[in-house]
Amino acid sequence: MEDKGLKNGFTTGSCAAAASKAAALMLYGGKPVEHVSITTPAGVMYQTEIEDIAAEPGRRYVSCAVRKYSGDDPDVTNNMLVYASVSASPDGRGRVIITGGKGIGKVTRPGLDQDVGEYAINSMPRKMIEQEIRQVLEDFEATDSVTVEISAPGGEEIAAKTFNPRLGIEGGISIIGTTGIVEPMSTKAIIGTIETELRQKRAMGAHTAIVSPGNYGREFMKNEYGYDLDRAVKISNFIGESIDIAKSLGFENYLLVGHIGKLIKVAGGIMNTHSHIADCRMELIAASAIRAGASSDVLRRILDCVSAEEAYGIIIEAGIEKKWSEGIAERISHYISMRALPMHTGCIVYSNKYGLIAKTENADEMMEGL
Repeated sequence: MEDKGLKNGFTTGSCAAAASKAAALMLYGGKPVEHVSITTPAGVMYQTEIEDIAAEPGRRYVSCAVRKYSGDDPDVTNNMLVYASVSASPDGRGRVIITGGKGIGKVTRPGLDQDVGEYAINSMPRKMIEQEIRQVLEDFEATDSVTVEISAPGGEEIAAKTFNPRLGIEGGISIIGTTGIVEPMSTKAIIGTIETELRQKRAMGAHTAIVSPGNYGREFMKNEYGYDLDRAVKISNFIGESIDIAKSLGFENYLLVGHIGKLIKVAGGIMNTHSHIADCRMELIAASAIRAGASSDVLRRILDCVSAEEAYGIIIEAGIEKKWSEGIAERISHYISMRALPMHTGCIVYSNKYGLIAKTENADEMMEGL
């Protein structure tokens, strides 16, 4: 849950819509606009200052910018300028044409909000921009067709620090936002990114969703399977949500790949592995060790450990690693399968120090299918 004391910000979509409204007002009103307000889809009023106004009345063209404010969210786009350039054609057709310019990325892979070849200006921001432009046209009783070009100088450099290159959005930032506001450290935003990546992979024909909490074990996966872990969808702690999303998108298989320190929690049915939610790693390792025949001394030593790798070293010393690992793979598979049906599921569990620890029987087959 977000801290109620943290300040919300506004999305690039809100910035683009506000700049578009201001530019259109200046185009038709013929006077500078210093401030503008819009109502976001969340119902929150967004009031902002207008910067860097440029007007060419003879060409029926006005450009202006809104400075991005992200509130207390650590957003790399914070403080950047989002521009809207608005021009009109007196053709009586009343169209609103939205396009991108400098610093706005283009979609190069399927499965995203916009089609391949389109500027990465998402559906809700497009709707917001069009709504503001049409209101201005109505207020001035105009039937012109209006072209809006959204740009963000410096966007290409900023985009390199975002997920855009990974998603196949090249050349700049995305104009995004479904509510128009940015919630600090939003869990919803993280899950939204997971959904976007899985949707994209499904659209590109993938039948197996291979997911991983992070990049721990990159060298192991490369050496063991010739697989670059960067290709996996990073799901952080959101095991359960990633299963639900993969199932809803129609994946046939779900393969969970990760470090023992995270995945041991899944062996206890824990679907959010953040330490603030649950941290019973040693208890779960010890419980599995009981089933593998560990002595009481081994159990005490495990419970005194501070890391899963340290505990696994004790499992090896006790000579029960094979039976213990089989039990861990079975438990992880049991819990993810319960949530994932009718998808087929598998897991690969490894350690930076010890390499492969456990895997389900079908894991290698799923990896070969990739």
